[in-house]
Amino acid sequence: MFLHTLLDSLASGVVACDADGYVVVFNQPMRQSRPHIPGLHIRDIAAAFHLYAADGRTPLKPQQVPLARALAGEHINAEQVTVHPPGRRPHRFAVTGRPIDAPDGQRLGAMVVLDDITETHRAGVLADAQHAVAHVLADATSAEQAAVAVVAAVTEALGWSCGEYWQVTPDQAAIARIGSWTAPGRDLSAFLASRPDIMHPGQGVAGTTWAGGHELWISDLADDPRAIISKQQALQAGLRAAIGLPVRSGRQVLGVLTFFTDTVQPAEDDLTRLLDGICAHVSRYMERRRAEELAAALATSRRHFEQVITQINDNVWTAEVAPDGSMHSVYQSQNAAPLLGRPLPEDADLAEVLARRVHPDDRTAYAAFTAALGRGERADIECRIRGLDDVIRWIWIRATPRRDDGRLFIDGISTDVTERHRLAEQREQLLVQQQQQVRRLREMDRMKDELMALVTHELRNPIGAIRGYAEMLADDADLTSGQQTFVDVIDRKSAQLQRLVDDLLDLARLDTGQLSIDLRPVDLARLTRQALEDHRPAAQVKQLTLTAGLPARLPIHADPLRLRQVLDNLLSNAIKYTPDQGAVTVTATAAAVGNASQDSGQDEDQCAMAVLAVADTGIGIPPEQYEHLFSRFFRASTAKDAGIKGTGLGLAIVRSIVTAHGGTITAAPREGGGTVFTVALPVER
Repeated sequence: MFLHTLLDSLASGVVACDADGYVVVFNQPMRQSRPHIPGLHIRDIAAAFHLYAADGRTPLKPQQVPLARALAGEHINAEQVTVHPPGRRPHRFAVTGRPIDAPDGQRLGAMVVLDDITETHRAGVLADAQHAVAHVLADATSAEQAAVAVVAAVTEALGWSCGEYWQVTPDQAAIARIGSWTAPGRDLSAFLASRPDIMHPGQGVAGTTWAGGHELWISDLADDPRAIISKQQALQAGLRAAIGLPVRSGRQVLGVLTFFTDTVQPAEDDLTRLLDGICAHVSRYMERRRAEELAAALATSRRHFEQVITQINDNVWTAEVAPDGSMHSVYQSQNAAPLLGRPLPEDADLAEVLARRVHPDDRTAYAAFTAALGRGERADIECRIRGLDDVIRWIWIRATPRRDDGRLFIDGISTDVTERHRLAEQREQLLVQQQQQVRRLREMDRMKDELMALVTHELRNPIGAIRGYAEMLADDADLTSGQQTFVDVIDRKSAQLQRLVDDLLDLARLDTGQLSIDLRPVDLARLTRQALEDHRPAAQVKQLTLTAGLPARLPIHADPLRLRQVLDNLLSNAIKYTPDQGAVTVTATAAAVGNASQDSGQDEDQCAMAVLAVADTGIGIPPEQYEHLFSRFFRASTAKDAGIKGTGLGLAIVRSIVTAHGGTITAAPREGGGTVFTVALPVER
């Protein structure tokens, strides 16, 4: 009884076991912190009391328990172990253990003495954490590196699970995570991934701490009624407590430190003081780092500014407006020499030099320019300046006023635009010359048209006479076969000349507006059938398939003679440029074309159109040549390569006739090869 009372009166915990390993002594200090388990064996101590090694993370195996080692004969001197029940704070003990042997050497059992050093160790840990933070901040080279190093140092030193640093965005609209650290062996990826990298005020631990401006301490997530964090995800990850600490600069919050632990973590004064001190360290570092970054950025910007300024020919300057309205230079780039002919003397003021050297004819405008700047208005001017080399130059000056601490400054750019003025004068002269040349060309074009019309008109009579005599000779029965061949050649060539003359006359009339269009009711379907029948013999010679898809009637208002000229030209071209045994297809339909009103959504006036298409399986036209197809005298390269003769006037005449009717004509490749010509004519003029 005396021995038990003695052991219970000790401040240290005492545990002893017999030779078989069963616990027989468990004194009062031990029972106060944890219940005694009757019949407890040393092999179950590690699991029963949740024993860990000194690192607080490695569970002790049964044979590693200090009492078991002492029973095995080992002497243990102040060795540290951690007791960490789930959901409770860990406690650290210094353990001393000895075997208990009889005088004859028989092993009677073993005992261990445990001294609770939790607070002592905690004080050392807090000091180590503070030292680690100071060390990593001293070595950090960027805000991101410092953030990760700080949360890692604090989290690892305090044995917590995870730490993060959130920084307020430059626009003060949100807070962004720029660094995080997770304890080795802890897989919190699912929990961390469930939370956004950017939060707004009042969102999550970081956003709530930022919005409140003071620390946020959630000691036990399971019992906390607030919906600040997803409890289910946090508890599933094994987390029990969350802490948010603002990093301030005066009244402004620069960022937030957040920590998560896997045990209940009540707010403690010494821990709170430590974390406040760490936040102060981080705040000073961030302020210093920001100042260094701003200074470096300013130096870089100034260097880049000077580099840019030296690369341009413009003169950049800043002047201050005195109370009396005068201007004095406070900054000017090194590019004033091109404006003045030679470098400005070091003691000279650019603003004063320019004011003295303005051309007399521009002084009134220059005075108005400086007056506007004096009133704080943006202004620009182009004026003549007599340089230091006595050369007159045109200078374009643009200036913007700004006020700084009650003083009025003018930022400006001056550019030598003498060459531009010289080019403008030359351009005016060239424009006058060009207008004179255009008038001469128009006159020459008119004379050319008159000459062409005269020549072609004068050719018609001789060609008509030649054709008449050729017909008379062809009727002579006494001609030999050779002579008949010569007569046929004369007739064919004179007919070709006649067509060329007619085409030239038509073009001349169209160009001068003398070609009249006699509009009358015409059945386009009937006119097309007639043209097809007339061209069918030529198609049969080449064994071409000539098909038509025409309605019974397609009435329009048009000039039947000119419209037949269009049909003949398109059909003859299709037959001419289609190889033997090919196909030519002619279709005609009626269509309605109209524009929709954007305001009312209703259809505006409809225009009835007759659409005629002539498609062939011929040699085709290169895509890049379609835009030139209706130009006079133009012939596609495929026609030239095939050796097919032509003048290049037919399609130009066709387009002129169609345009005179108020219609359109287009050409496009036919699917499978060949070309499709599409003519659209209004039903009513």
